Amino acid sequence: MRLELLQITPRAEALIEEAGRTCYLSFDRAGMDSAARFCRMLIRSGHESVFEHAQASFRVSGGSRAFTHQLVRHRLCSFSQQSQRYVDERGFAAVVPPSIEANAEAGRIFTEHIHDCERRYRELRELGIPKEDARFVLPNAARSEIVVSANLRQWRLVLALRGHPTAQWEIRRFAVEVYRLLVEHVPDVLADFRINAAGDGLERVELKGKR
Repeated sequence: MRLELLQITPRAEALIEEAGRTCYLSFDRAGMDSAARFCRMLIRSGHESVFEHAQASFRVSGGSRAFTHQLVRHRLCSFSQQSQRYVDERGFAAVVPPSIEANAEAGRIFTEHIHDCERRYRELRELGIPKEDARFVLPNAARSEIVVSANLRQWRLVLALRGHPTAQWEIRRFAVEVYRLLVEHVPDVLADFRINAAGDGLERVELKGKR
């Protein structure tokens, strides 16, 4: 899976401060580096609605359809996804779960099934079956591409839920990479998050002070 940060609101933390200080009419307290302190104060007070004024958009390539089916459940995000109705999937690539990759027999079964799905899809297309119907034989493992946009409050929720060690491995890796890209631009909006190793050896995103 590969993530690309397409766009983030310019001077996002300054915008958040500008919007937030409207609530308190405390514009006289704004100054050098005050946006960082203000964002951290919003986190401490639970006033996270102010983070909704800034947004970030990502392109995600090489994730499975199983992964995107989980991601699109975040209904406050906006999505544009590669369409299996319009894109010909002959020769599609597949994502292999680590547990299957680590087991030779499981890997054999998985590979045979993927090859069979690709063959059946190709045969249906050669029979004149439209892509929108031939796609019914495609597996959840098929790779996809998706653009997702959300405000920073929603990204905080995605990190908290999908970066958790109980989250499925693929979407957890997604959350870790989202954090790494966002924290470069809005470190104080994410001041209460960090990356840590979970008990299963995979990285996770966690709230500081919580295990």
